[in-house]
Amino acid sequence: MVYGCLKYGSSIKNHQPKIIIMNIDFNKNNDGLVPAIIQDAITKNVLMLGYMNEEAFKKTKETNLVTFFSRTKNRLWTKGEESGNVLNLVDIKLDCDNDTLLIFVKPKGPTCHTGTGTCWSGENTPNYGFFSTLETVIKERVENKDTKKSYVASLFAKGINKVAQKVGEEAVETVIEAMDNNDELFLYESADLLFHYLMLLQAKGFTLKDIEAELKGRHK
Repeated sequence: MVYGCLKYGSSIKNHQPKIIIMNIDFNKNNDGLVPAIIQDAITKNVLMLGYMNEEAFKKTKETNLVTFFSRTKNRLWTKGEESGNVLNLVDIKLDCDNDTLLIFVKPKGPTCHTGTGTCWSGENTPNYGFFSTLETVIKERVENKDTKKSYVASLFAKGINKVAQKVGEEAVETVIEAMDNNDELFLYESADLLFHYLMLLQAKGFTLKDIEAELKGRHK
Protein backbone atom coordinates (compact mmCIF):
# COMPACT_ATOMS: atom_id res chain seq x y z
CA MET A 1 0.00 0.00 0.00
CA VAL A 2 1.40 3.39 -1.01
CA TYR A 3 1.16 6.28 1.45
CA GLY A 4 2.16 9.92 1.28
CA CYS A 5 3.38 11.12 4.66
CA LEU A 6 4.39 14.51 5.98
CA LYS A 7 7.91 14.57 7.34
CA TYR A 8 7.02 15.54 10.89
CA GLY A 9 9.22 17.98 12.75
CA SER A 10 10.54 19.67 9.61
CA SER A 11 10.31 23.42 9.27
CA ILE A 12 7.39 24.45 7.07
CA LYS A 13 7.85 28.22 7.31
CA ASN A 14 7.72 29.61 3.77
CA HIS A 15 7.89 26.06 2.43
CA GLN A 16 5.48 23.29 1.60
CA PRO A 17 5.72 20.29 3.96
CA LYS A 18 7.94 17.57 2.55
CA ILE A 19 5.94 14.57 1.37
CA ILE A 20 7.51 11.17 1.92
CA ILE A 21 6.10 8.38 -0.26
CA MET A 22 5.92 5.02 1.52
CA ASN A 23 5.05 1.72 -0.08
CA ILE A 24 4.40 -0.34 3.04
CA ASP A 25 3.95 -4.06 2.40
CA PHE A 26 1.26 -5.00 4.94
CA ASN A 27 0.62 -8.22 3.00
CA LYS A 28 4.11 -9.65 3.47
CA ASN A 29 3.00 -11.46 6.63
CA ASN A 30 -0.24 -13.42 6.90
CA ASP A 31 -1.41 -11.36 9.89
CA GLY A 32 -1.15 -8.06 8.01
CA LEU A 33 1.26 -6.62 10.58
CA VAL A 34 4.62 -4.88 10.22
CA PRO A 35 7.11 -4.28 13.04
CA ALA A 36 7.36 -0.69 14.28
CA ILE A 37 10.59 0.22 16.06
CA ILE A 38 10.09 3.21 18.35
CA GLN A 39 13.03 5.58 18.79
CA ASP A 40 13.27 8.79 20.80
CA ALA A 41 13.80 11.64 18.34
CA ILE A 42 16.06 13.50 20.80
CA THR A 43 18.06 10.90 22.75
CA LYS A 44 18.08 8.40 19.83
CA ASN A 45 17.43 5.56 22.29
CA VAL A 46 15.26 2.68 21.08
CA LEU A 47 12.25 2.67 23.38
CA MET A 48 10.13 -0.30 22.35
CA LEU A 49 8.92 -2.55 19.56
CA GLY A 50 5.31 -2.76 18.49
CA TYR A 51 3.29 -3.90 15.48
CA MET A 52 1.04 -1.97 13.13
CA ASN A 53 -1.56 -2.97 10.65
CA GLU A 54 -2.83 -0.60 7.98
CA GLU A 55 -5.52 0.83 10.25
CA ALA A 56 -3.06 1.49 13.10
CA PHE A 57 -0.71 3.26 10.70
CA LYS A 58 -3.51 5.49 9.41
CA LYS A 59 -4.62 6.39 12.94
CA THR A 60 -1.04 7.20 13.92
CA LYS A 61 -0.79 9.66 11.03
CA GLU A 62 -4.20 11.19 11.71
CA THR A 63 -3.74 11.74 15.45
CA ASN A 64 0.06 12.19 15.68
CA LEU A 65 -0.08 9.67 18.53
CA VAL A 66 1.56 6.29 17.94
CA THR A 67 -1.05 3.56 17.70
CA PHE A 68 -0.33 -0.16 17.42
CA PHE A 69 -2.35 -3.26 16.74
CA SER A 70 -2.24 -5.17 20.03
CA ARG A 71 -1.94 -8.90 19.44
CA THR A 72 -3.00 -9.64 23.03
CA LYS A 73 -6.00 -7.29 23.04
CA ASN A 74 -6.75 -8.05 19.38
CA ARG A 75 -7.57 -4.41 18.68
CA LEU A 76 -6.01 -1.03 17.97
CA TRP A 77 -4.11 0.29 20.97
CA THR A 78 -2.87 3.85 21.28
CA LYS A 79 0.20 3.83 23.49
CA GLY A 80 -0.65 5.60 26.74
CA GLU A 81 -4.41 5.55 26.23
CA GLU A 82 -4.81 4.60 29.90
CA SER A 83 -1.57 5.75 31.57
CA GLY A 84 -1.21 9.02 29.67
CA ASN A 85 2.33 8.06 28.67
CA VAL A 86 1.75 8.67 24.99
CA LEU A 87 4.26 8.68 22.14
CA ASN A 88 4.01 11.91 20.15
CA LEU A 89 4.85 11.33 16.50
CA VAL A 90 7.83 13.16 15.00
CA ASP A 91 8.79 11.23 11.88
CA ILE A 92 8.39 7.86 10.15
CA LYS A 93 10.88 5.96 8.03
CA LEU A 94 10.41 2.75 6.05
CA ASP A 95 13.17 0.18 5.60
CA CYS A 96 14.57 -1.05 2.28
CA ASP A 97 12.32 -4.15 2.24
CA ASN A 98 9.17 -2.07 2.81
CA ASP A 99 8.14 -4.20 5.77
CA THR A 100 9.54 -2.50 8.89
CA LEU A 101 8.88 0.99 10.26
CA LEU A 102 11.23 3.18 12.25
CA ILE A 103 9.15 5.73 14.14
CA PHE A 104 10.70 8.75 15.83
CA VAL A 105 8.77 10.08 18.81
CA LYS A 106 8.76 12.46 21.73
CA PRO A 107 7.61 10.30 24.64
CA LYS A 108 5.49 11.68 27.44
CA GLY A 109 6.57 9.87 30.57
CA PRO A 110 8.13 6.40 30.74
CA THR A 111 7.57 4.12 27.76
CA CYS A 112 7.57 0.71 29.46
CA HIS A 113 4.62 -0.47 31.54
CA THR A 114 7.13 -1.30 34.30
CA GLY A 115 7.92 2.39 34.66
CA THR A 116 11.32 2.45 32.96
CA GLY A 117 12.22 4.73 30.08
CA THR A 118 12.67 1.85 27.64
CA CYS A 119 11.36 -1.70 27.38
CA TRP A 120 14.89 -3.03 27.93
CA SER A 121 14.96 -2.08 31.63
CA GLY A 122 16.93 1.06 30.85
CA GLU A 123 16.35 4.74 31.32
CA ASN A 124 15.86 7.02 28.34
CA THR A 125 18.84 9.21 29.11
CA PRO A 126 20.77 11.18 26.49
CA ASN A 127 24.12 9.92 25.29
CA TYR A 128 26.69 12.22 23.77
CA GLY A 129 28.91 9.58 22.20
CA PHE A 130 32.60 10.01 22.95
CA PHE A 131 31.90 13.09 25.08
CA SER A 132 29.93 10.84 27.46
CA THR A 133 32.93 8.49 27.52
CA LEU A 134 35.18 11.39 28.45
CA GLU A 135 32.80 12.43 31.22
CA THR A 136 33.04 8.91 32.66
CA VAL A 137 36.84 8.88 32.38
CA ILE A 138 37.11 12.24 34.17
CA LYS A 139 34.75 11.08 36.92
CA GLU A 140 36.71 7.86 37.50
CA ARG A 141 40.09 9.60 37.61
CA VAL A 142 38.84 12.21 40.04
CA GLU A 143 37.47 9.48 42.30
CA ASN A 144 40.70 7.45 42.11
CA LYS A 145 42.73 10.50 43.25
CA ASP A 146 45.94 9.17 41.73
CA THR A 147 47.60 12.56 41.45
CA LYS A 148 50.96 11.10 40.42
CA LYS A 149 49.68 9.25 37.35
CA SER A 150 46.57 11.23 36.39
CA TYR A 151 46.65 14.77 35.02
CA VAL A 152 42.92 15.08 35.72
CA ALA A 153 43.30 14.04 39.35
CA SER A 154 46.28 16.33 39.89
CA LEU A 155 44.44 19.35 38.45
CA PHE A 156 41.33 18.68 40.54
CA ALA A 157 43.49 18.36 43.63
CA LYS A 158 44.58 21.99 43.16
CA GLY A 159 41.00 23.19 43.49
CA ILE A 160 38.29 24.60 41.28
CA ASN A 161 40.06 27.91 40.76
CA LYS A 162 42.93 26.14 39.01
CA VAL A 163 40.52 24.17 36.85
CA ALA A 164 38.69 27.37 35.88
CA GLN A 165 41.99 29.13 35.19
CA LYS A 166 43.02 26.31 32.85
CA VAL A 167 39.74 26.62 30.94
CA GLY A 168 40.42 30.34 30.53
CA GLU A 169 43.92 29.67 29.22
CA GLU A 170 42.66 27.12 26.72
CA ALA A 171 39.89 29.50 25.60
CA VAL A 172 42.43 32.24 24.87
CA GLU A 173 44.64 29.83 22.93
CA THR A 174 41.63 28.65 20.92
CA VAL A 175 40.69 32.24 20.02
CA ILE A 176 44.26 32.98 18.95
CA GLU A 177 44.33 29.92 16.66
CA ALA A 178 40.88 30.82 15.29
CA MET A 179 42.34 34.04 13.94
CA ASP A 180 45.21 32.19 12.28
CA ASN A 181 45.15 29.93 9.22
CA ASN A 182 46.44 26.73 10.84
CA ASP A 183 43.38 24.48 11.06
CA GLU A 184 45.33 21.68 12.73
CA LEU A 185 46.34 23.90 15.65
CA PHE A 186 42.82 25.32 15.90
CA LEU A 187 41.34 21.83 16.25
CA TYR A 188 44.05 20.86 18.74
CA GLU A 189 43.32 23.84 20.98
CA SER A 190 39.56 23.35 20.57
CA ALA A 191 39.92 19.78 21.83
CA ASP A 192 41.93 21.01 24.82
CA LEU A 193 39.25 23.60 25.57
CA LEU A 194 36.40 21.09 25.41
CA PHE A 195 38.22 18.58 27.59
CA HIS A 196 38.99 21.13 30.29
CA TYR A 197 35.45 22.49 30.10
CA LEU A 198 34.14 18.99 30.83
CA MET A 199 36.43 18.96 33.85
CA LEU A 200 35.10 22.34 35.00
CA LEU A 201 31.51 21.15 34.66
CA GLN A 202 32.23 18.22 36.96
CA ALA A 203 34.13 20.42 39.39
CA LYS A 204 30.92 22.48 39.68
CA GLY A 205 28.78 19.35 40.02
CA PHE A 206 27.26 19.44 36.55
CA THR A 207 27.34 17.38 33.34
CA LEU A 208 26.53 17.91 29.69
CA LYS A 209 22.97 16.85 30.47
CA ASP A 210 22.55 20.01 32.55
CA ILE A 211 23.84 22.18 29.71
CA GLU A 212 21.47 20.45 27.30
CA ALA A 213 18.55 21.19 29.64
CA GLU A 214 19.53 24.87 29.81
CA LEU A 215 19.77 25.16 26.02
CA LYS A 216 16.46 23.33 25.56
CA GLY A 217 14.85 25.86 27.86
CA ARG A 218 16.06 28.68 25.62
CA HIS A 219 14.96 27.02 22.38
CA LYS A 220 11.67 28.33 21.05
